[in-house]
Amino acid sequence: MRIDSQELLRQFAIGKRNFKDASLADINLQGAYLSGIDLSGADLRRANLRGATLSGANLNGANLRSSNLAGASLFESVLSSANLNQANLSEANLIEADLSGASLMRANLQDANLDMASLAEADLQNANLQGTRLCGASLWKASLRGADLRGADLCDTNLCEANLYDATLEATDMSECFLTGATLPASTHP
Repeated sequence: MRIDSQELLRQFAIGKRNFKDASLADINLQGAYLSGIDLSGADLRRANLRGATLSGANLNGANLRSSNLAGASLFESVLSSANLNQANLSEANLIEADLSGASLMRANLQDANLDMASLAEADLQNANLQGTRLCGASLWKASLRGADLRGADLCDTNLCEANLYDATLEATDMSECFLTGATLPASTHP
């Protein structure tokens, strides 16, 4: 089902929340309030969701490739198995979000807040995580190969079995991290 931004906002305003599998590529929902919306399986490629409120949203399996989610609020949202490759999530609020199994290759997460988020088995290859907060997050079996984590806060993060090969970790706070079975960059080994 193809729907434009005005129609989606109209339907949301009258109480509709289920937009599962909707075709929303290139939609402009900048600054929109969409808390609790169900966009699971939706096509949101290249969507402009900059500054949007999507707290508690279901984006399970959604295609958000190359979308702009800069400054968006995704607190407690479900983005498991979502395609976020090359998406802009800079300064986004992803506290307690579920991104397990999500693909975030080459995504920009600079200065985003992912405290207590689940990124188990997520693919963050070559992602920009500079200055990102990941305190208490789970990155169990995540691929961070080639990711830029300069200045990131990974205190108390589960990195068990994570792949950090070729990751940049300069000025990264990894205090109290769980690293059992993790593959670390060669420069961090004694």
